[in-house]
Amino acid sequence: MNAMIVGGAGFVGSHLVDRLLADGEAVDVVDDLSTGSLANLADARSAGGTLKIHHFDAGGPDTASLIGMRSPDVVYHLAAIPRGRPAPAELARAFSATMALVEAARDHHVDKVVVALPASALYGRPAARDLPLKERPLEPRGVRGVISRATVDLLTTYREHDALEFTALALTSVYGPRQRPEGGVVAAFAAAAAERRAPTITGDGRQTRDFLYVDDAVDALVRAGTRGSGLVVNVGTGEQTSLRELWAAMTGSIGSEPEFAEPDDDEVARFAVSPIRARIHLSWSPWTELSDGLARLR
Repeated sequence: MNAMIVGGAGFVGSHLVDRLLADGEAVDVVDDLSTGSLANLADARSAGGTLKIHHFDAGGPDTASLIGMRSPDVVYHLAAIPRGRPAPAELARAFSATMALVEAARDHHVDKVVVALPASALYGRPAARDLPLKERPLEPRGVRGVISRATVDLLTTYREHDALEFTALALTSVYGPRQRPEGGVVAAFAAAAAERRAPTITGDGRQTRDFLYVDDAVDALVRAGTRGSGLVVNVGTGEQTSLRELWAAMTGSIGSEPEFAEPDDDEVARFAVSPIRARIHLSWSPWTELSDGLARLR
């Protein structure tokens, strides 16, 4: 199988590259390196195998030409939604790039597009009684959520009218090696612990998240390459961990107390997703316990 990974020099993307190369697949990485880094692909580049890296914008004509030339079986789109609080113009550019990518996939008869989306942006502010969330009707939170839902609608339209298959994975808080401190709370806490300083937590630290180890997320992505067509599939553990509990797990009794700041207006109080649909349609379940995943960061 030939695969193209848009955003393949990023945190999750580079781990997906490692996995596909280990499986004997040919891989093309498309990344503008605005947030990714070639250092993330150092192991993949030194290991040999069929890896080609292309430094250009996913929404530009070079990507369409590359798809036509390389004829990938699957396009993994891991750069659909920028992290953090991107400006509206940045989100507009990202969605425009997604449209161009999907057009090129349709024109060149790609078998499938797999896109990664932020679960917390897709599902609004769920009530605690509804957790862990199943794949209910999407209720986007903020502009990132609107663009995430628009991406699902776009892919659904192309599937219905052009027979372009897709799977949209709603990922929870992915963590693991190579993640930058600004890339997620686990990485931020790991950096604080390494520097022996207290992290700053917005709110009271009782907010919960569903932490998913990167190898587990990558396994779901690989399985989605041939399964779960036409679906939004939640990828998470179903378990809630508060930020206070996370910091304690990472530092034990020697850790200093976190510092607390004013709560974020956009903060979600509690969050976790159900992996039941993933189990049924992807034959996937998470296997890495949080304690084991955290131990691999040391």
